[in-house]
This record gives sequence, C-alpha cells and structure tokens, in this order.
Amino acid sequence: MTEASPEIATAVRVRYADTDQMGVVYYANYLIWFEVGRNEYLRAVGYPYSKLESEDIRMPVAEATCRYHAPARYDDVLDVRTRIAEVGNASVRFTYRIVRQADARLLASGATRHAAVDPGGRPCRIPEEVKRCLRA
Repeated sequence: MTEASPEIATAVRVRYADTDQMGVVYYANYLIWFEVGRNEYLRAVGYPYSKLESEDIRMPVAEATCRYHAPARYDDVLDVRTRIAEVGNASVRFTYRIVRQADARLLASGATRHAAVDPGGRPCRIPEEVKRCLRA
C-alpha cells in the first residue's frame, strides 16, 4: 500500500573523515546518512528502534538503492530528507533525498526496504499500532 507521509529533515555536517582522496564524500557514507534520517524519522513519529526492539520487532535492510546527482564536500551542511513511501504487512519502504543546505542542490536520492522479523530472524507482521504511527 502506498502511503503519503510527511518528509522529515535531519541536518548533518560533512566531516573531513567522510571524504575521499578526491575531496568528495565517499559514496557509502550516503547510506549511513540514510540510516541517520531513518532513525530520526522513527523517533519523530514516536517509534524509535529501541521501542520496536522492546516489542521484539527488528527491521533489517532487505534492499537499498542510491543515486548520486552531485558531490558533497567537507564542511557542507546537508539535509537528509526522509519519508515513508510504503507500509506493508511485513515491510516498510523509506525514501531519501540528500540536499545541500547552502544551495538546495539535490546530491543523492534513494530508498531502503526493511523486512519485519522477530528476534530469531523469522518474518513477522508489523503490529497495527506501529503501522498507524508510521503512516501518521
């Protein structure tokens, strides 16, 4: 089921350690920033990972995509704009846009799909209360 969710922005500053020898952000760091955005999104809707885990729900990444539009560089301040694109019975799909604050340029976009599993790694249904929070 496709959902229309609010977009939540989380600011991150590019550290020197985030860049490669060419002076641009190393490509894998965008996936880390997706995780930062996802954590803050869940926190904002009242269901941080710690609460999910206390209810024996885990949400491992089952699929990830990232498209790079322009490079980020040291000391850039970026907005990781996160939203939920879909909430299913046993999975959630987040979408992301990483935008440089100084000029609003889109630097990267992508998505992650997460499977709901129990502590033993077996697929499980997402409880209705969690779905309601995610769709809010």
